[in-house]
Amino acid sequence: MKKKPEKLIQKNTEDKYHLEKLEILQKSKEIIGNQLAIDGIDGSLKIVDELKELVNRQIEDPSEKYDLYYNKIKNLLRKYLPKGKNFENERKIIYEEQNIFLNRGKKKNKAGKRGSDGRMTYSEDMGEMAVLVAEWIMTNMDPVDLYISLYNLNKKYYYGHHSYDDTSIAFHKGMEADQKQ
Repeated sequence: MKKKPEKLIQKNTEDKYHLEKLEILQKSKEIIGNQLAIDGIDGSLKIVDELKELVNRQIEDPSEKYDLYYNKIKNLLRKYLPKGKNFENERKIIYEEQNIFLNRGKKKNKAGKRGSDGRMTYSEDMGEMAVLVAEWIMTNMDPVDLYISLYNLNKKYYYGHHSYDDTSIAFHKGMEADQKQ
C-alpha cells in the first residue's frame, strides 16, 4: 500500500512538468518574431522585431551584383590599368588586394585557393569598390595610387594583405611607416 502514494506523487510531478511545457509553448505563440536583445551602448534590454528588420533589410540583387562586378569594377580596371606583359605582376597585385576586400579579408591559402568568391560578395562592398575605382579613374589613374587606396581600404576593415614571399612583411611595415609620416 505504500507504493501507491509514491506512484501518485510521481504522476502528479509528471503532470506538473507536462503542464509547464504546455505553458511555455503557449507563451511562445504570443511573441512571434520578437527577440530579447541587449543594447550595445547602455546595456539595457530591448525587444527586437526580427520579422520587421528582415523585411526592411535590403535584399541582395543578383543582377545588381553582376552589373557592379563585371560592368563597373572589372571592366574599368581592365580598361585603365596598364596593359601588356610588362605590367602583368602589377595587375595581379592590384587584383589580389581588390579580392581580399571583396571577400572580406579572405586570402588565398598556400594551394592558391581562397574558398570564397568576390563576385558573390555583399552589394555594399561592391558599391564601395566601384566608388574607389571611379575616384581613381577621375583623379589620376596611377596604379600605385590605386594599390595604396586598396591597401588602406583593407587596413580600414582589418582585412590584412596578401603575402607573396618573405619580402612582403618588410614591404607592409614600410607601407605603415610611410603612412605615419
